[in-house]
Amino acid sequence: MTIAWTGFLNAMPYVPSDRQMDPSLYNEDLAPVPADKRDWGWFELFNVWANDVQSLFGYTLAASLFLAYGLNGWAVFAGIVLAGFIVMGLVNLIGKPSVQYGIPFPVMARASMGVRGANFPAVIRAVVAIFWYGVQTYFASTALALAIVALTGASTDPVFLGLALVDWVAFLFVWGFQIALFWNGIDLIVGFLNFAGPFVYAVMLTLAVVIWIEAGNDLWSEVGTIFRGTGGYEGSQLGAFAAVVGTMIAYFSAVVINFGDFSRFVRSEDEMRKGNLLGLPINIAFFSLIALIVTAGTVAIWGEALTNPTEIIARVDSLPLTILASVMFLMATVGINLVANFIPPAYDLANLLPSKINFRVAGIITSAYALVIGGLWVSTISHIGILGFVNTLGAVLAPVYGIMIADYYLVKSGKLEVGQLFSASRDGPYYYSKGWNPAAIVSFILPAGFSILTVWVPMLSALAGFAWVIGAGFGGVFYWAIAKR
Repeated sequence: MTIAWTGFLNAMPYVPSDRQMDPSLYNEDLAPVPADKRDWGWFELFNVWANDVQSLFGYTLAASLFLAYGLNGWAVFAGIVLAGFIVMGLVNLIGKPSVQYGIPFPVMARASMGVRGANFPAVIRAVVAIFWYGVQTYFASTALALAIVALTGASTDPVFLGLALVDWVAFLFVWGFQIALFWNGIDLIVGFLNFAGPFVYAVMLTLAVVIWIEAGNDLWSEVGTIFRGTGGYEGSQLGAFAAVVGTMIAYFSAVVINFGDFSRFVRSEDEMRKGNLLGLPINIAFFSLIALIVTAGTVAIWGEALTNPTEIIARVDSLPLTILASVMFLMATVGINLVANFIPPAYDLANLLPSKINFRVAGIITSAYALVIGGLWVSTISHIGILGFVNTLGAVLAPVYGIMIADYYLVKSGKLEVGQLFSASRDGPYYYSKGWNPAAIVSFILPAGFSILTVWVPMLSALAGFAWVIGAGFGGVFYWAIAKR
């Protein structure tokens, strides 16, 4: 993606001089998107969220929520929809300034964290995203490997680092395919997401119909059983409901903080709100309903609830459906990888060293690490307990969201001097103290500590689903209390 600086000059009310526009803070990928270049509507945002939901893990999560807590099915649906509305509210808040000014997350963070301090949350977000980009690249390749094995009968015996030859072929293909997508810019990525979202839904509906035909009337009997609640959760119903809501919020938390990376391309705030409404509570509810029907069908057909889509496809034993489903799983997982794990580090790394790192260079860096992480996932990384470290990094981002929201809405009253976000002038409003905002640093420490504790302290594990929201809330309150003084 290339946005000309001249377009920025025409669209923004404040024009920095060449002296003020510091090359350590600016490149064309970080520059505000001019108003006449923002061509996303509700459909593009809907597909951002559709691809975020429609992954292998997303399906398993939705199906499992109906089974794990023993709640009435309507209560589970209510919890899922409530979580969707909460996430919608969070992203509407963080997305508004990016719609207004056309800036990505790391640039927006400069207003509250300081023009240099913004590198701190940007780097943490980049590290977390790069790790999961590598892992999701591997999982996306398993879908392709499934199709290859179904077509050719290729051996699945491991040959190197725990992967078979067919696994390596699939992994390298998916890795290269994603490089081809980002190398051609944001427009091709959006085109892929706009195709993948509806396509995955079409295949999911096909799978549901196949399961329905196979199960017959027994399907609805099993749906009724699940709706009555069959789980073995030992806590209260209120606790179970809170767990459903918290789990769904936690699932989306990685995308919430950098939602501005997407909303900067949207034509208006109304389009953003419409896309978020359709893409979050409504989309989540519909996708969860499909997962429920398919899961109930597996009980009716095979006598057990299957929540892993690949296992369901293997049980159906239909070559055409296996191929179609494999393509669907591939596209769905690549879709969430681009949304949650590629676009964020592309901007975050560019923010770290704008004069040398642009969108393409950042993509190459991300892909290089993904090759190592994905290639070593089975044999090494999945066994060394690194997930706790990655989750810890993710947890410390929660207060940053609260700080950014409190700063923009309560301290700065929804107004930014956009040109100054690219200025390293010592008397600039976002330079603070050597480029860092002391109020933001102080406000960050205690809430981040709480969020980290929920990852490592068993007695706080019940709060894990809400740790992000609590950490963000405390971060915002502390910042507002300090900054207003």
